[in-house]
Amino acid sequence: MIKVGIIGATGYAGAEIVRLIQGHPKAQVVWYGSRSYIDEKYSSIYGNLFKLVDAKCLDDNMDELSKECDVIFTATPQGLCASLVNDEILNKVKIIDLSADFRLKDVSVYEKWYKIEHKAPQYIEEAVYGLCEINRDKIKGARLLANPGCYTTCSILTAYPLVKEGLIDPDTLIIDALSGVSGAGRGAKVANLYCEVNESAKPYGVANHRHTPEIEEQLGYAAGKELLLNFTPHLAPMNRGILATEYATLIKKDGDLPTKAEVRAAYEKYYGKEHFIRLLDDGIYPETRWVEGSNFVDIGFKIDERTGRIIMMGAIDNLVKGAAGQAVQNMNIMFGLEENTGLDLVPLFP
Repeated sequence: MIKVGIIGATGYAGAEIVRLIQGHPKAQVVWYGSRSYIDEKYSSIYGNLFKLVDAKCLDDNMDELSKECDVIFTATPQGLCASLVNDEILNKVKIIDLSADFRLKDVSVYEKWYKIEHKAPQYIEEAVYGLCEINRDKIKGARLLANPGCYTTCSILTAYPLVKEGLIDPDTLIIDALSGVSGAGRGAKVANLYCEVNESAKPYGVANHRHTPEIEEQLGYAAGKELLLNFTPHLAPMNRGILATEYATLIKKDGDLPTKAEVRAAYEKYYGKEHFIRLLDDGIYPETRWVEGSNFVDIGFKIDERTGRIIMMGAIDNLVKGAAGQAVQNMNIMFGLEENTGLDLVPLFP
């Protein structure tokens, strides 16, 4: 059995890792780390795990964790993982970090967008960006893995094949995305109160959301050049879900736009054999309710011949494929297991 430790086990993403590992046949949680709830029973915080988890919350002592665990998930705010990691720990245990500490390869970009000093820049180059369907081969040998964010996972996967195949002009890419409220975390904030969120939708982080450089960097690798794009997130009155709607100009070949068949062929080339990516039938478009509680990514598209543009759409559960599910998928790859181990979750409905 893979011995799992979690730092930040009482946040939404950490709790989702706990839920997923409960159903994992090859892993078990041996350390429920939480600064806020030390010595409290975990099931008293998350009642859905009553009589399923009897353990108490412990601290976030990564040195001690590295002695008792095979893998540590850090589901914590930016800055914590980087402040704790060192060579001694990395030589003993694998780390899957759900924060942004090791996602960006340019430390100056990280410090500009996250407004904090990076505490371990020496590990940035080594860290593997854990977008499973794109970086699978690199993930296999990783000891430090940067788990992508929820907006970024959906946004990148939705456009990646068309950028990679040169079917769209990536400099024209515009991304609008909706997120459920759980994406803001479990901390108490006035803006996330029921009466503030219910029956409303709003944009935020307009032109300066900190997931923007992550999307630009990863799609830039696919394009083979640096990218600048517009990314506008929106908060929607739902618990879970990300819906990304993306627009880009199609690149003509011999004066003609790519056909629907050519676009679908590009998606099939990269995702046709992917377990967790579902390419929807023509005329069917993603909905967050069809992926809720699962590790699936649903993708659809529509060519607008009138404008010469394409509309690409993707949907995920922000806490599963957008956080904990992808983290467990990465763990499976790192430990040589089938990727869907413990993750064959049928989406919840209604």
